[in-house]
Amino acid sequence: MSRPFLFLGLLFIPAAFADPNVQEVLQRDFHARGQATMDRLVQDGVQRVCTESGDKPPAELAKLLEADQMKSIVYPSGSLMGDWKRGERIAQNGRGLQWTDKPGDAAGGSCYNCHQLSPQEASFGTLGPSLRQFGKLRGNGQEIQRYVYGKIYNAKAYNLCSQMPRLGLSGTLTEEQIKDLVALLLDADSPVNR
Repeated sequence: MSRPFLFLGLLFIPAAFADPNVQEVLQRDFHARGQATMDRLVQDGVQRVCTESGDKPPAELAKLLEADQMKSIVYPSGSLMGDWKRGERIAQNGRGLQWTDKPGDAAGGSCYNCHQLSPQEASFGTLGPSLRQFGKLRGNGQEIQRYVYGKIYNAKAYNLCSQMPRLGLSGTLTEEQIKDLVALLLDADSPVNR
């Protein structure tokens, strides 16, 4: 039961959820259980701006808020690429932050829910763009590594009303896990780039 609310809490809340009646139903019917607490129903300021504007805030406001979100990205020192094999496991793992999970257990990225990652995938989501051959088309230099790390850490720094979760900012994924996902997308040996 907590999975849809994780989705709502970390990813986006459609404009219909701004309706006070919907909020009342959510508050009434969602119950804290395990690590699934009531804070998953609370939007932060950025989410609220996107909800209230129908995901189309004024361009000037979006630019200012994106710049503010960019400041939230914490880049590790050294290489931003980890191990693509671990990254593949993270991308294909949909577990984590459910009420039955122990707090602190490693979460998956659930990337396959929104993106196609490789031609071998039998099933994948289409909400996000296909990531097939991502690194093959863009290279794997420091600038693209920094972009990919930042986009995974906080996608709202690049597109304010992005439906992609802020996986690093929210603490869903660790620094090492994000580095492994960067490698999955950019390493020439990764199935994404074959």
